Amino acid sequence: MKIGLYFGSFNPIHIGHLVIANHMAEYSNLDAIWFVVTPHNPFKKKSSLLDNYQRLEMVFLATKGYDKLQPSDIEFNLPQPNYTVNTLAYLQEKYPKHTFSLIMGEDNLKSFHKWKNYEIILENHHIYVYPRVSKDVVETQFDGHEKIHHIDAPIMELSSTFIRKAVKNSKNVKPMLPENVWAYLDEMNFYR
Repeated sequence: MKIGLYFGSFNPIHIGHLVIANHMAEYSNLDAIWFVVTPHNPFKKKSSLLDNYQRLEMVFLATKGYDKLQPSDIEFNLPQPNYTVNTLAYLQEKYPKHTFSLIMGEDNLKSFHKWKNYEIILENHHIYVYPRVSKDVVETQFDGHEKIHHIDAPIMELSSTFIRKAVKNSKNVKPMLPENVWAYLDEMNFYR
């Protein structure tokens, strides 16, 4: 099976994440998309994150009813901070019959050369890139790379940061979240 790994804090997961993941599942050669909930991204402050299992619960709620989309807590038991190269090695060992690819936005591709052992990742895995609105130019070292696939997915300019700030300021963000995620977030009084 060809699995696309969509890494993120998903703090919270929103309709932009779902649109991109579903597009990858339907319009690429990937069979399924796993939302890998990251406990601690080395580039983010941990204090702003909700509890791992609360974020996983939101991803679980958001992916209900989507056969090709599923949550993954694979990184919860791996050493912190998590590095993608280590997670990929672990997954390949645990699921030898699957092939794993990364899903990332163009903005992440720009800094991909700064990732730990990015050359090993590129050597062993394909990367599916979705477009983002951006002023910068993507690193030319990745232009035309045989393992990097630019997917013509819808451009989603919605961020979890925007949603958290809006909730804190008592703004209605209900249309930006899957209905059951909004209900959970509202009931638990998150981000207020």
